[in-house]
Amino acid sequence: MVNIHAATLSSVAVSISDPRPSNINTTYDLKVSGVSTGQAAYVIKCIKVTFAANADGTGTINSFSAAGASVNAAASTILNGASGTWTATPSANGFIYTNGTNTGQPSTTTGAHFVLNGITNGAVGNTAYWYFINTYDNTDCSTTPIDNAATGFIYTNGSTLSLTVDNTLSFAVNAVSSGAACAGGTTSAASTATTIPFGTVTAASNAIVCQDLTAATNATSGYTIYARYTAKPTNALAQTITDLAPGTNTTPSVFSGAGTEAYGYTTNDQSLGTGTANRFYNGTTYSWAAMTTANAEVAYEPSPVTTQTYRIGHQVGVSLTTKPGTYTTTIIYTCTPIY
Repeated sequence: MVNIHAATLSSVAVSISDPRPSNINTTYDLKVSGVSTGQAAYVIKCIKVTFAANADGTGTINSFSAAGASVNAAASTILNGASGTWTATPSANGFIYTNGTNTGQPSTTTGAHFVLNGITNGAVGNTAYWYFINTYDNTDCSTTPIDNAATGFIYTNGSTLSLTVDNTLSFAVNAVSSGAACAGGTTSAASTATTIPFGTVTAASNAIVCQDLTAATNATSGYTIYARYTAKPTNALAQTITDLAPGTNTTPSVFSGAGTEAYGYTTNDQSLGTGTANRFYNGTTYSWAAMTTANAEVAYEPSPVTTQTYRIGHQVGVSLTTKPGTYTTTIIYTCTPIY
């Protein structure tokens, strides 16, 4: 064996996969340049790593352990060019890697890595500690090293990042003009945000008035929009307009023809969250349902939306025997986010 003077490796840096104190299964990736090669004595047969509390190599790191460490051979390019089999000997404060049958000198001499997995970090943060590496041409890991290096490192506590995003929901009822396309036909009168004024209705033709519902939310599971009325349309003598039959929210039906007394509603939402998703509108034809005093689904979104508008149609028909008078009721829309 030829003894040579130790060469100090250059551009030494150690990267720690998670530098938080006491983190387990941590990876320490040492990167160095200036790896010695070119002489027979530069065949590495031992790599010795020591972790210490002090720059002179003394002292132990509180709660540190390399006893469960292993080499990531594929990533450890300082081993490139080596032959034979390496044996690992981990310890609490260090790691020894030996290969008595190696005959190859390092082929990666610049930016070479030696990567250790499975280390438990020390328990104290914001304190400088030291990583020492020596390579030898014998398995005793003794005499003068081929190469050596030392680099400091510090454990740091992670910074807790926090932020708050408020729940958001917007919902508006908007007017639809007279003569607008709605529910497969055209509106016979204009609505406002707060009125559905059919005006004078005769048995000769049904009347259609529509409103647009616009909603947006960041709720995780979107929202459901419901509609109901406070009672059947009723006149001053407590006489009422008959509900559409047989259409229901679950099973809407064709609206009755002119001359038949009925009131009902429809929606253009083709992806409702309950029952048959496109039961009111299948892309071609509309079906209608009788309004009730219980909330009934008229629109649904399963995820957050920036904005979405739905057109809700209201239709009424009267017969030759429908009692005279002005009939009124209140339609209530409710938009409920689903968090």
